[in-house]
Amino acid sequence: MKKLTIALLCGGKSNEREISLKSCTQVKNALPKEKYEVIIYDPATDIPKLVQDASKIDVALIMLHGRYGEDGTIQGLLDLLGIPYQCSGVLASALAMNKIMAKRIFRSVGLKVPRDIVISHYEKYDLNYIIDMLGLPLIVKPSDGGSSIALSLVENKEELNSAIEIAFKESETILIEEYVKGREITGGVLGNRELLALPIVEIIPQGKHTFFDYEAKYVPGVTKEICPALLPPHLTEKAKKCAITAHKALGCKGYSRTDMILKDEDIYVLEINTIPGMTETSLFPLAAKKLGISFTQLLEKLINLALESAYER
Repeated sequence: MKKLTIALLCGGKSNEREISLKSCTQVKNALPKEKYEVIIYDPATDIPKLVQDASKIDVALIMLHGRYGEDGTIQGLLDLLGIPYQCSGVLASALAMNKIMAKRIFRSVGLKVPRDIVISHYEKYDLNYIIDMLGLPLIVKPSDGGSSIALSLVENKEELNSAIEIAFKESETILIEEYVKGREITGGVLGNRELLALPIVEIIPQGKHTFFDYEAKYVPGVTKEICPALLPPHLTEKAKKCAITAHKALGCKGYSRTDMILKDEDIYVLEINTIPGMTETSLFPLAAKKLGISFTQLLEKLINLALESAYER
């Protein structure tokens, strides 16, 4: 049986480069060598080589995070080269990366999201007005980006001003949201036409971490993950439905992971990840494992979904 040639895309130019490289190592080691010929490409330096090799590549596995990886940029290039890939296409990726546009779409399909105010680097803004409208505490984050980079939880006006300055270093437009205090949960979805909702994971940051920030995401032991989450059956089903609804609303393919907050009986959708992390602390592989899907089997399912999606075009 002929080996499939897999282009493993990792690294890139975003500030999530190191996380991408960690995912890359785990993925490469998990793919059976007798079935796959894996070639690693770093888009920061290897775009010409990727273009040159396009005709011999069967599938690309995009393990890039942040700008130029999750925002539809590399997906557009792969579409032009005729290389199928495991994740969402250009439009869904771009929409998911833009938290403002994603929230508008989520609202339009009936999903509950935190109230927010959007401010631009080029516009004047009034801190008192923001606090009057949304109250305190507040969440401040760049409108595009991932891994909770430059995300802040603020308790007062002084912290708000500082958090805005931090977020503006990452994006020209930022999102200020009401802080919804509740249980942090996340729901994975796997599939193209037929969607499988994975078990819900509850995320409990430990120690000094009051929410799922960058360190809590990627440092082993900093966060406690409970899978499946200890929720009443009706709330488990509600959370899974929210994840599938968010996935469909943006037109995602392959897989996604939707982050949510459970407050009493309400579920607030925060954002959706179109390329969930694949490291030793990642949540999507954890949830898949609870269904009996090993890491290697998960990767092979994603490869098959990429080929299926290409066949349907």
